[in-house]
Amino acid sequence: MPTAAALTAALALVLSGCGAAATEPGRDAAPRLSARPGAEGGRDGVLRAAVRRLAAQGDAPGAAVLIRREGGGTRYLASGVADVRTGRRIHRNDHFRAGSLTKTVIAAVTLRLAAQGRLGLGDTVEEHLPGLVRGQGNDGRTITIRQLLNQTSGLFDYTADPALARQLSAAADRTRTPASLVRTAVAHRPDFAPGAGWRYSNTNYVLLGMVVQRVTGRSYATEARRDVLAPLRLHGTSFPGTRTDLPDPHGRAYTRDGGAGDGGARRDVTDLNPSSAGAAGELISTLGDLTRLLPGLLRGKVVPRAELRQMRNTSASDGRYGMGLFPVRLACGVTLWGHNGEINGSYALAVTAPDGRHSLAYRLNSTAASGLTAETSLLEAEFCPRR
Repeated sequence: MPTAAALTAALALVLSGCGAAATEPGRDAAPRLSARPGAEGGRDGVLRAAVRRLAAQGDAPGAAVLIRREGGGTRYLASGVADVRTGRRIHRNDHFRAGSLTKTVIAAVTLRLAAQGRLGLGDTVEEHLPGLVRGQGNDGRTITIRQLLNQTSGLFDYTADPALARQLSAAADRTRTPASLVRTAVAHRPDFAPGAGWRYSNTNYVLLGMVVQRVTGRSYATEARRDVLAPLRLHGTSFPGTRTDLPDPHGRAYTRDGGAGDGGARRDVTDLNPSSAGAAGELISTLGDLTRLLPGLLRGKVVPRAELRQMRNTSASDGRYGMGLFPVRLACGVTLWGHNGEINGSYALAVTAPDGRHSLAYRLNSTAASGLTAETSLLEAEFCPRR
């Protein structure tokens, strides 16, 4: 079972996401890696070097990447170990916590309901969850479903609440309900008036999970399994609820006391109660599933085309975020779509080309903030045209 310290750290870091800045032009301060033009072996060498750098920069025992091309099969590359005690390598089909990639699935479920006419993107939170978002200047009557999806509600991010971190420290295994997480958020003043700005807040997606349940009478996990995971055949992806362990096969997940780079002891934080993440970040997945999730979405296998345009509409965020997806702009002019996710002991990124024919997912078995320069090298080596 997780220690109190482990879950306290989990709350502070859980659900970090939207690290697209790592791949924006001008942000890679480290020396660029380059492949020999036209040499597949040279490009694989660049990719392998980038994977090693990802592990080093993320202070991770191991890193792994899976690349899928339509008509070109898959490539799997890994570096380091999945278990520092036994030396076990990271396996391609290992399960791991995918953090805020949960938001991509929840956005898809919500937009399916909108396409079916069961809710409207202009509906207010108050219409579906009366009385929940009130106080300290927060008012669910002025916040729409659209603003939850595109992160323009202005609601405080409950994961930044220090009192909640202290409570987790005192009761590490305690299950947190979505309503309690929202109450924590609305005890703070909003960051801005609804629609007046953009800020990534996990509170938005916890609320969306509650809206899905209110509209359908079933949990967001049940809806997601039926309407997203099953159609895309994501058999290694699950919503654990309050289950603390990972499905087999899996490696271990690690963090450092005091944070990466501080020289603290490395701790195993594989087991944790993910109820403090909920619809914002509880997902467990595999690299194979993540390379199928985004292509399936962008090809309209789950969300109708009109709603897909909403998912990729970034006008409300000055180009930073759509609805459960964000654009990843590479220096060569290529734009990918995807999402990242961080939860205690795990970091992952999944991206795909706009037509869904070329996708990549990678993971680290450590708590590693987004912004790794090796991520840029990896994506540019794989997706930028070779001259």
